[in-house]
Amino acid sequence: MSSDMNKDFEYLEHTADAKFRAYGKTLEEAFQNAALAMLNVMVDTSSVKNSSSVDIELTSPDLDSLLFDWLSEILFVFEVDEMVFGSVRVNELNICDEECSMSATLSGEAMDLSVHVFDTEVKAATYNDMRIEKTDDGWMIQATVDT
Repeated sequence: MSSDMNKDFEYLEHTADAKFRAYGKTLEEAFQNAALAMLNVMVDTSSVKNSSSVDIELTSPDLDSLLFDWLSEILFVFEVDEMVFGSVRVNELNICDEECSMSATLSGEAMDLSVHVFDTEVKAATYNDMRIEKTDDGWMIQATVDT
């Protein structure tokens, strides 16, 4: 499958939820762009000052589970810590036979309804139509989030 490596992510048609494809030359970059695609469903990430950061470390039994856990963890921090994020960096991502792991840093600031314009609430990550594929140009992630 070929991908459009000029895009970080794109949104696909979906009847009820938000579906997107994220691209990257590396799997780490594709995970970063998947996070930004989901975050941009909720808020314009360009309006966020990246004055604080949150480190995330995850371990999951396989790559699909790692992506699901990644997007779910971002939603958890968004809701519980009431922070919005404008920048995402995946520091490390390891794929082994028995488990996958990653570490990442989310940068953003406290949620401020007078500054941040919210669009669509994302309720949860899903496994629906999830795809993680190596392409000729790098990696493509397709994900759907429940809105």
